[in-house]
Order: sequence, then structure tokens, then C-alpha cells
Amino acid sequence: MSEIKHPAHLEGEKNPVDQLQHFWERWGKQASYGILVLVLIVAGYFAYKNLVSEPKEAKANDAIFRAEEYYRMDSARLALNGDNVNPGFLKIISKYGGTKAANLSSFYAGSCYLKLGDFNNAVKYLKDFSTPVKQLQVRAFGLLGDAYSEQGKKEEAAEQYKKAGTYYEKDELFSPEYLFRCGYLYESMGKTQEAIAMYKIVKDKYPGTPRGTEIDKYLARLGVTQ
Repeated sequence: MSEIKHPAHLEGEKNPVDQLQHFWERWGKQASYGILVLVLIVAGYFAYKNLVSEPKEAKANDAIFRAEEYYRMDSARLALNGDNVNPGFLKIISKYGGTKAANLSSFYAGSCYLKLGDFNNAVKYLKDFSTPVKQLQVRAFGLLGDAYSEQGKKEEAAEQYKKAGTYYEKDELFSPEYLFRCGYLYESMGKTQEAIAMYKIVKDKYPGTPRGTEIDKYLARLGVTQ
């Protein structure tokens, strides 16, 4: 029986086991360090999540409850500063930074300062707030517009009102109101075309809302009759 010969191009190739052994001899120490670092990162993440992040989030959620009650009662100062037992939004922000409750407290704090006439702090805290909840983000943009408007900063106010009015089209409660406010500010600044554009969005997209039913008169005084 004739001897089976391997093709010439395979004769010089190393066995996969030999290749792996060669790789490990050359790079084994570095690979071990890399694996160790990866394990430590993963372990650290889960340790932080279970021992620090989640307990902190739970404590923050418990702490915000009473402050929210004061907010609903329209007790802005107590909501901000708390009482002798319960923390207010400012304490929650400083003590539980990075939590969802602290982020939400920035919205509440900005709103409270707006009610108290402290527009600088209203701007400060509302600018720190952001959320994927679109209806709430609309409200935050709108309140920031209110704060700038109270400061006489019409350009900044109009920008925030425009954000609020165009951020979530399905919102028929606040969006048309903020679009109107944006248009009204543009009109007061002599920016007629910009004002018309805002009023037309109200007319086209929110005709059945309170602002939608009266928007024609604002368009008419700017020369738009259709």
C-alpha cells in the first residue's frame, strides 16, 4: 500500500495546539493580566450597583416623598428646605447626587424658586434637569422659558418656549401654550416671520385647544388671514 502524502502547502504548518502553546508562552502573562482586569471591572460594577448605587437610590426615593407632598400643598419653602424631620429638595440634591430622585428634585427646586420669584436659582436648577419622560421635559423647558421671561431675557425665553412647544407633538396641554408664548415674544421683539411660524403651528396642529381656537386673531394682526 502506498504511503499517503500530505499536500506540500500543509507540511510546514503548525498544529493548532502547538500554535496556542506558542502564543501562550509569548503572551500568557499579558493575557492573564487582561483577564484579571476585566474580572475586577465586572466585579466592581456589580459590587457598586448592589452595595452603593441601588441602596442610595432607594434611600433617595424614600427621602423625596415628603418633599413632594409639600410641593403638592404649594408649600414651596418647605418643599425646598424640608422640615425638622424630613429633607427638602435641596438636601436630596446634595446628599443623593446621581440618583433619579436627585435629578427630579432639580426640576422641583427650579419650579419652587420660580414660584418664590428667585429666577436665577430657578434657571440654575431647571438647567440641571433632564428626563426621557417627554411630557415632563416639555414642562421643564417651559418653566425655564418662564424664568428667563421674568428676567427680561426674551431671546432665551423664546428659545426655551420653542423647545417646549416642538419637543413632543402629542402633548396638547402645554405644547400649544408654549408655542403661543414663543410667538408672542417673537412678535414683541419685532420678529414677525418667526412669530407667524409659531402661530401657524398652533393653528395647524392644535386647532381644538384653547390657544388654537383664538390663534387666528393673532395671525390676522400680523397680516395673515388664511
